[in-house]
Amino acid sequence: MSNGITVYSTPLCAPCERLKQFLKQHGVAFTAIDLMMDEDAAERMEDLGIRSSPVLEVDGKCYAGAQLTPQLLAEVLHLDDTDAPGGAPAGGRPA
Repeated sequence: MSNGITVYSTPLCAPCERLKQFLKQHGVAFTAIDLMMDEDAAERMEDLGIRSSPVLEVDGKCYAGAQLTPQLLAEVLHLDDTDAPGGAPAGGRPA
């Protein structure tokens, strides 16, 4: 899988850590960007109207909040159906 995958997160963000753990568990390479430390990234998210974290960017398209379901992750990351968990890795709410 190409490394066109970025996770934008903030410190002490449990959903952010769950998303990163999900990606690691599935062998998905990604770049992590701390929105508190990278003002340009934070401004970009604001310009996109995204005001929460985590944000998953895959090949230039951003997904955040309720979009971060196991089904969406399996689809955009091209995971096998058997790879997608039953619970939401980012939002903490089951699908």
